[in-house]
Amino acid sequence: MLEIWGRQGNNGKIYGTTRILGHNFNTTGFLGVSTEPTGQLAMRAFPSWLTIPDLQWLAMARRWHFFFAWVLVINGIAFVTYSIASGHLRRDLVPTRRDWRSTGRSIIEHILFRHPTGEEAKHYNILQKLAYLSVIFFLLPLMILMGLGMSPALDAVHPGWVDLFFGRQSMRTIHFIVAWTLVLFVIVHVFEVIVSGLWNNLRSMITGYYRIRLDKSHE
Repeated sequence: MLEIWGRQGNNGKIYGTTRILGHNFNTTGFLGVSTEPTGQLAMRAFPSWLTIPDLQWLAMARRWHFFFAWVLVINGIAFVTYSIASGHLRRDLVPTRRDWRSTGRSIIEHILFRHPTGEEAKHYNILQKLAYLSVIFFLLPLMILMGLGMSPALDAVHPGWVDLFFGRQSMRTIHFIVAWTLVLFVIVHVFEVIVSGLWNNLRSMITGYYRIRLDKSHE
């Protein structure tokens, strides 16, 4: 579906190519082949300014990976603790019977890009609740668990539990799939923020002020 590589042509120059759904695109200078900090072109999937670290340094990349992993874990624990203690989880995220009955309507409204107005805009719909609950209590814990399972040190402390997931390679695959699922969630989430009112949503995140659009029948 997606493939990025660099190649050297007959003229000695190097070219970057990105293949999307079977179609090749020349992405020299950005994907496949990009300019290094030294000013020289080099074959690498992503440009140095877009990666941490900027050089192809596997050991350092692993350290950055673990650093952001622990940031994610600590942030997740803080969010879940606050959500339970404040009642946000029970009040705003747990689906009600009314939510379940509105599943079909919510799907249709999302397909047609119809966004809630009036009092309905103050609450999450059933699809939003299911998406958030799935990310918080399934995808993120699963990704963290699979990441821990790839650690030989942890496997040595509690041997055998990795076999429940058919070995370290299976856990690596699951970790990768879940990570890309989260990327897809973020893309859809940002898209919905934009199409439902970018400035209104951004302002509400920063100030807490959210402008409610009235129903057409009340306008």
